Amino acid sequence: MTQTITTINPATGAELSRYDMMTGDEVNAAIAACHTAFEAWRDRPVAERAEVIRAIGGALRARKDELAELMTAEMGKLVSQCRDEIELCAGICDWTAEQGPEALADERRDLVSGGKGIVQYAPIGVIYGIQPWNFPCYQVVRYSIANLMAGNSVLLKHAANVTGSGEMIAEIYRAGGLPDDLFTVLRISHDQSNDVIEHDLVRGVTLTGSPAAGRTIAERAGRALKKTVLELGSNDAYIVLEDADISKAVTQCVLGRVYNNGETCVAAKRFIVVDAIYDRFREAFVEAMQAVQYGDPMGDEARIGPMARKDLRDDLHEQVERSVAGGASIACGGEVPDGPGYFYPATVLEDVRPGQPAYDDELFGPVAALIHAKDENDAMRIANDSRFGLGGAIFSGNQDRAIELARKFDTGMVFINGFGLAQPDMPFGGVKDSGYGREHGGFGMKEFVNVKGISLM
Repeated sequence: MTQTITTINPATGAELSRYDMMTGDEVNAAIAACHTAFEAWRDRPVAERAEVIRAIGGALRARKDELAELMTAEMGKLVSQCRDEIELCAGICDWTAEQGPEALADERRDLVSGGKGIVQYAPIGVIYGIQPWNFPCYQVVRYSIANLMAGNSVLLKHAANVTGSGEMIAEIYRAGGLPDDLFTVLRISHDQSNDVIEHDLVRGVTLTGSPAAGRTIAERAGRALKKTVLELGSNDAYIVLEDADISKAVTQCVLGRVYNNGETCVAAKRFIVVDAIYDRFREAFVEAMQAVQYGDPMGDEARIGPMARKDLRDDLHEQVERSVAGGASIACGGEVPDGPGYFYPATVLEDVRPGQPAYDDELFGPVAALIHAKDENDAMRIANDSRFGLGGAIFSGNQDRAIELARKFDTGMVFINGFGLAQPDMPFGGVKDSGYGREHGGFGMKEFVNVKGISLM
C-alpha cells in the first residue's frame, strides 16, 4: 500500500492535498538521475549557470501570487509576507547571478617557493538539503541557488506540511530553464532520509532545523565523512540600552517577535532592557503586543496567522505554562483561543529567569520574554547566557558604541537599531547550538566546493 503525505490548512484544520511518498527504488533512481544531471551541469561555464539562476528569479516573480497563496494555505503565514518572501528569493537569484562568476573564478597566486599557483572552486556533486516549513520558499532557495551556482546538483526533503510548496518550487526552477533532475524533490520518511545521507552519490548535507535534529544529521553524515552545514534554532536577545529611541525600539521589537507568526529562527525572542528605561519600555511594549490581532492569513486585517500545526501550538503553550510555574508572569496573552485553526495570541512573559523555558529555550511562536538588566554589561552577560547564538540586536542612540558592543555578542549576526532577517549580500548562520557554516554573502557558494590547489612548478 502506497504511503501518503497529507497537508492541512492550519487556519481551518481542513485537509488540503495528499501526495504519494516515494519507494526506495524511486529514491535511488532520483539520486542517480540527479548525479547524472550534475555531470553535465558542472561543465557548463559559470556565466551560463548564472543566466539560468537569473531566469529562475524571473520565474519566481511570474508565479509569486500563486506560490504565496499555496504557502499561506499550507503553513499559515500572512499572504503578504509570503509575497515578500518570494521577492527576497528572487533577489537572492539576482544577486547570486551577478556575483557568482567573480566569486567562483580561479584565483592566481605567486607562491613563496617562486612558482605560480591556481586556486579552483570545483563543484563536488549531489547536495542534500533537509528543510523546515516556516519559510517554505526561502529555506529552499537559500541553499539550492548557491549550490546550483557553484555547479552542484540538489536534492530537497521539504517539511511534510509544505509538500505542495516544494513541488511548485521545482516546477518554477524548470520553468526558469534549469535542466531536468538537477533539482529534485524527495517525498520520503525520516528512515529513507537516513539512507539518502549515506548514499555514495550524495556528497554533502545541509539542514535547517532544531539542535536535536542537527546533532542526529551531523553524526550520521560524519560517520560517512560528509560535510554538513547546519542552521539551527535560537532564542535571540534584543538589548535595549538607556539611550535608545524607545518608540522605535518597541516598534522593531514587536515586529521582530510577531513576524512570520513568531515562527522564525533569527527572530527577537528575549528582550533585555536596562533598568533606567525598563518601566517605560515595558508599558509601551506590552500595549503594542496586546494590539497585535490574529486572524485570517489571507486577509488584510490580521498581523499574525495561525501556527503551522496543532502540535506546535500545544508545545508553545506548554512552554508558557512551565515558565509561569517557574516564576514568570503573563503581561498579556498566554491563553489558547477557542474556535477552529491553530491560533495563539501575541504574549508577553515577564519575571523571566534561568530555569524557565522562556529564558533557556526557543519559543517558536509569538511569545516574548521580557528581562531586566542592571546596565549595559549586565545586558550583554544575559544575552550571551544562552546555548544558542544565531542573531541578536542592540538598540542605542550611539551607533559606534553599539558596533563595539556587537563585538562581544556571541552570535553569527547582529542587527543595530532594527529587526533583521536575511540579506543576499550578508552572511547568514550561527554559532554554538545554532549550528555552523554560512550562507549568503558569497559564503554559501563555497560551502560545498572542492577548494583545489594547482601548483605550477
